[in-house]
Amino acid sequence: MQMQSPIRKVVIVGGGTAGWMTAAALSKVLQGRFELALVESDDIGTVGVGEATIPMIRLFNQILEINEDEFVRATKASFKLGIEFVNWSEPGSRYIHGFGHFGRKLWTTDFHQVWLKMWLAGKAPDLEAYSINRMACHADKFMRPATDMPNSPLSEIVYAFHFDAGLYAQFLRGYAEARGVRRTEGRIKTVDLKADTGAVESVTLENGAVLRGDLFIDCSGFRSMLLGQTLGVAYEDWSEWLPMNRAVAVPCETGGRFTPYTRATAHGAGWQWRIPLQHRTGNGHVFCSDFMSTDEATQILLDNLDGDRLAEPRVLQFQTGKRARCWDKNVIAVGLSSGFLEPLESTSIHLIQTAIDKIIDFFPHDGFASRDIEEFNRQMDFEFLSVRDFIILHYKLTQREDTPFWMSRRQMAVPQTLTDKMSLYESSGRIFRHHTELFTPVGWLQVMHGQGLRPRGYHPLVDIYPEDELQRFLDGIETVMQKCVAAMPSHREFVDQILVHRAAA
Repeated sequence: MQMQSPIRKVVIVGGGTAGWMTAAALSKVLQGRFELALVESDDIGTVGVGEATIPMIRLFNQILEINEDEFVRATKASFKLGIEFVNWSEPGSRYIHGFGHFGRKLWTTDFHQVWLKMWLAGKAPDLEAYSINRMACHADKFMRPATDMPNSPLSEIVYAFHFDAGLYAQFLRGYAEARGVRRTEGRIKTVDLKADTGAVESVTLENGAVLRGDLFIDCSGFRSMLLGQTLGVAYEDWSEWLPMNRAVAVPCETGGRFTPYTRATAHGAGWQWRIPLQHRTGNGHVFCSDFMSTDEATQILLDNLDGDRLAEPRVLQFQTGKRARCWDKNVIAVGLSSGFLEPLESTSIHLIQTAIDKIIDFFPHDGFASRDIEEFNRQMDFEFLSVRDFIILHYKLTQREDTPFWMSRRQMAVPQTLTDKMSLYESSGRIFRHHTELFTPVGWLQVMHGQGLRPRGYHPLVDIYPEDELQRFLDGIETVMQKCVAAMPSHREFVDQILVHRAAA
């Protein structure tokens, strides 16, 4: 067996959510066997708008053995059961993409095929009647899954969080530093490369300090200081499908309903997010500058807040796409330095988490095996592409003809991978998960159905069952869902109870 020498030091360039998630995870997994350093500057702000997550974040926190109630209190978090989409199919339309699954599977077919037969015949209500998450969203209710009720929909609640991204980074910083991560404050002035390999050897700060390392993790945000600027890894532009290139963000006072879901409201040339936290509501308007000015986008956002704004609107610029490689030589990009997809389905933090997971899977020795790097990049390409297609789906399926922007999205040609999924569903309602892609068939179903894509038929094996038996089956599930939601506490009550427990302690 060929002897291999381990790397000794990992340097993380940049803090924020990406940097401190990486530092926290590696400090837990590496158990003090490697030197971990993070360099960041307090003078450089973070994007700080990624406050909505998907359920995978719970696994990340569990691996770190973070107490969930402590996390909720520290990050001003609320709970999330899904995302409501308003005005996406047409003005006035709305549907929820809820986490979790629907109904009960028959041994021959997926549940949605049974529902589809009856719904097409006008004998079943809309899809959401069979989802505990979506029904709870409408009632502004929440509870964690009831593990002592294995046969109840209350045991199947799937959730994520809304939280203050800055507070989350601060929380993880304390976690990481307690486990040996050494933070250096300062701006990077130069990046020095090894003469023989072209790999990064060190970074030099403006104060003259030099940080050397074996593995560098680039969490420098849109600048992509190491992977993009220094190593020159090209950026793949996806704006032909996702042309959004601006966002205006502003927090406001808490107002309106304390919803256990994120809202994405489509406007004339983009969409607005609403993210309810304990202490404020996060808002932003993502738009395309080819169809709308920044002043107009800002005014639309300010006209649609729940309460008084708490800061001046902040404008962000970006380009949808990704780096051709997320790992090059001894540099791995995590977060915005590796690519950007608009936060329509709250995938930004998930892509950070995915990259961290793959860094652990492919953690290198000093030789940096090229085959390992190739596979890491292939897997990250798959993650980005599958999420990209799912986001494109929301735009392609619009029925809107009221503005030039929406007309352009409806008429655009889309990647063949997405065309194949849509045509398969149109045939007989079939949806299959491709390898380990993030979004499940239930997620694809909700967006395709919610935005008006209709299949011509359903799975023929559903006809094995008599129609009256199928009717009783669906009616029973609907009744149970209604009873379960009625028994749940409100979202506000559930969060307040967590806060009260801390105060009592």
